[in-house]
Amino acid sequence: MAAPARHVGVETRWETAAGGEGGTETEWEWEAEEEAEEEAEGSGALRAVFPRDPALFADTFPVLRRFRLCGRVLRIAQHHGPRLGLAANVWEAALALARFLEQQRFEFRGRSVIELGAGTGILGILAAMLGGDVTITDRPAALDQIRENVRLNFPGAGTRPRVRALEWGRDEDSFPRDFQVVLGSDLVYDPASFPALLRALRHLCGPRSQALLSARTRGGDSGSRCFFHRLLPPFFRVQLLWQEQEHDIEIYGVTCWEGTAAPPAWGSCGEGGVAAMGVS
Repeated sequence: MAAPARHVGVETRWETAAGGEGGTETEWEWEAEEEAEEEAEGSGALRAVFPRDPALFADTFPVLRRFRLCGRVLRIAQHHGPRLGLAANVWEAALALARFLEQQRFEFRGRSVIELGAGTGILGILAAMLGGDVTITDRPAALDQIRENVRLNFPGAGTRPRVRALEWGRDEDSFPRDFQVVLGSDLVYDPASFPALLRALRHLCGPRSQALLSARTRGGDSGSRCFFHRLLPPFFRVQLLWQEQEHDIEIYGVTCWEGTAAPPAWGSCGEGGVAAMGVS
């Protein structure tokens, strides 16, 4: 029989990208020990049906990329597979928001920052690199990936972003109020999550807060624009800051209503309106 396949080491796959562009430096490598003897007749056909590479049968497979954003190089692991689902990806809306921050020369230094629904944590890590006091949050399943990315980008013993679980509509009361900067990208793809996200924003944002939220426009009358144009305005001042037409992405600035400024009347999002979505 042949000697068993042996994993002799994995070189991390790094794709260098500035907003998604770049080349590849190394590839995942697997190697088997030399055959001790010839396989029995017909075993070659079996190997064709059952490939030797165990990565093909893994629940997840990692891809690691380098992004050049705001003059920094970020190393981001993405563990694709059913466990993380959409949380594994660096989505274009996050890169669009990073480009906007660079264009605006946004100042993070010394400011308290929270990233919501972080997935890979790329925006929170960038904010920390730029001097912010950062907390990165997502559902519990995504936290290991975020912690890995924090370690990749902050390998020393110095100050790192905090990583905490935050399920909207349930956990926000355990967080401080009045973060100075709230970051989020592609948070509004599922209308069922809108009421919980709104509750989280109402807790986390205070008079000095500025939320910067990017989203790909999707979902028609009950989708992302409903959230920004109808659900948020009764509680927040909402301003469209930037549109990236190539990827159909919008970036909004969200701040609390100040003084006696009167918020607009309720809007509605599809059949049943806002009340039907459980927002109070």
